[in-house]
Amino acid sequence: MSFDLARVRAEFPLLAREVNGQPLAYLDSAASAQKPQAVIEAESQFYRNGYAAVHRGIHTLSAEATTEMENVRVQAAAFLNAASAEEIVFVKGTTEAINLVANSWGSSQLQPGDNIIITEMEHHANIVPWQMVAQRTGAEVRFIPLTPQGELDIAQLPLLMDSRTRLLAVTQVSNVLGTENPVKELVAQAKAAGVVTLIDGAQAVMHHSVDVQDLDCDFYVFSGHKIYGPTGIGILYGRKALLDQMPPWEGGGAMIATVSLTNGTTYAAAPWRFEAGSPNTAAIIGLGAALKWIGELGLDVICQRERELMRYALDKLALVPDIIIYGPSQRSGVVAFNLGKHHAFDVGSFLDQYGIAIRTGHHCAMPLMHYYQVPAMCRASFVLYNTEEEVDRLVAGLTRIHRLLG
Repeated sequence: MSFDLARVRAEFPLLAREVNGQPLAYLDSAASAQKPQAVIEAESQFYRNGYAAVHRGIHTLSAEATTEMENVRVQAAAFLNAASAEEIVFVKGTTEAINLVANSWGSSQLQPGDNIIITEMEHHANIVPWQMVAQRTGAEVRFIPLTPQGELDIAQLPLLMDSRTRLLAVTQVSNVLGTENPVKELVAQAKAAGVVTLIDGAQAVMHHSVDVQDLDCDFYVFSGHKIYGPTGIGILYGRKALLDQMPPWEGGGAMIATVSLTNGTTYAAAPWRFEAGSPNTAAIIGLGAALKWIGELGLDVICQRERELMRYALDKLALVPDIIIYGPSQRSGVVAFNLGKHHAFDVGSFLDQYGIAIRTGHHCAMPLMHYYQVPAMCRASFVLYNTEEEVDRLVAGLTRIHRLLG
């Protein structure tokens, strides 16, 4: 299957707008991707013609909405090659998924003296929940350090693991450096030691296919809004044997079997015991549309196109005077950089005047900023709808800053 860039871009309405009198160059998809018309229409269609509360309703609209929602669960299981749809939990996003595991699995399994291993390149969403649960349970958080090349020093993992290691939680792709971590190898090492594993796939699932059975991880999490779906929805994959053992995290409607004021409450089976309250049904349906859209385009085709664009971007950016590019030569999705002495915020503000949208700041990765001894970085994201011409505009903008401001 060939990649038709013009056709793909035409499916994203927002890409046609101008910013500050210039055509928009949206290079911030790692923060949140734009939405194709198929996703926008799926949510709109649900609200126009099919909206109803799901589960327990016997009327037609409720039954139809429930079926649509549960079909997306099956679809998400197929997308990740999970063994069963019952291994898929709907959550608000990656952050809630990790907090769910930390508060349910972590609070019930961790004891004083146990330890959790994360990495120095993690997003705060894969740091703070473990620190919080460790503080409550008396566990310790350890981390795999970075190398100067922006990769994990994976030789340190056997030295960090011991008989009290209970969990390894690691990002598949760094949201700052674009580093693709050898997660299958890390999971295998952890599994050999009897350690539970969680993979943060928030920056991976839009770039290449994911097979959780092949990875053999226990948990895998991602957010819908980064894979061209709606905001406020995400997926927690959990190995069924673990989900069945885990207690609920939140209580309320939909996650119960029976409730009695005198005899207590019994809970629904997994995954529904982790989905308290009214779900974000429209977003779930929108996520289903996004996964279908991605599937029709083909992740292999997307991967090839994005790798070509990344090579082009790295070659062009390397020509900018005084640019500092962080991370490995092989990367997915993002390029983090600084321009000489200029603060990242100033660079981002200048580029915005020319319609170029990049992300600036610490990128919810303060430990990584500390490693590089910088307060902030610029980050440009490159995905399937970006163009070489947008790369050229970014390079021209950075060169202009250097020329004008020194």
